Amino acid sequence: MAKLRGGIDLGGTKVQAIIADERHEIVGQARHPTPTTGGADAVVRALVEAVTEAAEQARVETEKLAGVGLGAPGDVDDGKGTIDNAGNLTGFDHPIPVAGMLKAALGVGTVRLGNDVSVATAAEFELGAGRPFQSLLGVFWGTGVGGGLILDGQEWTGRGGAGEIGHMVVKEGGARCPCGRIGCMEAYAGRRAMEAEAKRRQDDGEKTILFKLMKERGRDRLTAGIWNRALADGDKVARKIIDRAYAALGAGVASAVNLLDVEAVVLGGGVGTKFGEAARDRLEDEMRPHLFNDERPPHVLLAELGDFGGALGAALLVERA
Repeated sequence: MAKLRGGIDLGGTKVQAIIADERHEIVGQARHPTPTTGGADAVVRALVEAVTEAAEQARVETEKLAGVGLGAPGDVDDGKGTIDNAGNLTGFDHPIPVAGMLKAALGVGTVRLGNDVSVATAAEFELGAGRPFQSLLGVFWGTGVGGGLILDGQEWTGRGGAGEIGHMVVKEGGARCPCGRIGCMEAYAGRRAMEAEAKRRQDDGEKTILFKLMKERGRDRLTAGIWNRALADGDKVARKIIDRAYAALGAGVASAVNLLDVEAVVLGGGVGTKFGEAARDRLEDEMRPHLFNDERPPHVLLAELGDFGGALGAALLVERA
């Protein structure tokens, strides 16, 4: 039992928890929506509930786990056990002592924290699509757009904030990003920003079925599945917004490749995974005009670990403790 580890992927839309064994096989899992109200306490309760449910499925008590790892957005300080400045989460506009709260609630001795996209990229490097390479850029397209880096076989976090590809400026004087800045890639490609743009267009009189689909499916946000359905039904607003998202992704990712010359780009995240090979192909096409070294482009790959990549990467944090 001591070899079983918990891993949590905390995103703006969902909490994915797993229990993994020493072979990185998933023996229990649970998925809950991320609370949008109730502040940080509500979010931490959702983390605890998801891990507890996954542990029950794995037939292990949470206090018997070797530890729990958490991949989260925002400013993550593993040393202090805190998460701060996570704009896509309710109540995380100041440091929240998440590690201590999880230890107390779950009865585990070890809780490790990491940036959500960094740990997902590390998982793809060790266990998934990135295994053949020594350098790669992870691009995780979901509520926001995050990045992770592997350089010369090692995870690169800089001074703690490396990989924020969603906040590369793709248009000077452009759209306002949820982070408050102007012209970021995420202002065009993040699911949250895409939803805001769809709402603006509907309010301006453009016709779209996006919000009708959201209501029919009982959702409180425009999920990747809703965007997919609207595209399949020929919704013009959805097509315009998706096209501009791909244009922003292509320009930003190609610019990062021009700087770093990585061997591979791995596309994941809730939206990237849901759109699948179509998204991989489109990203590759949108990058091509912007690549300086266009005779030797990077491999563009779809994340192999799917929705479990972030949680598996979080569980790997415990292994390194």
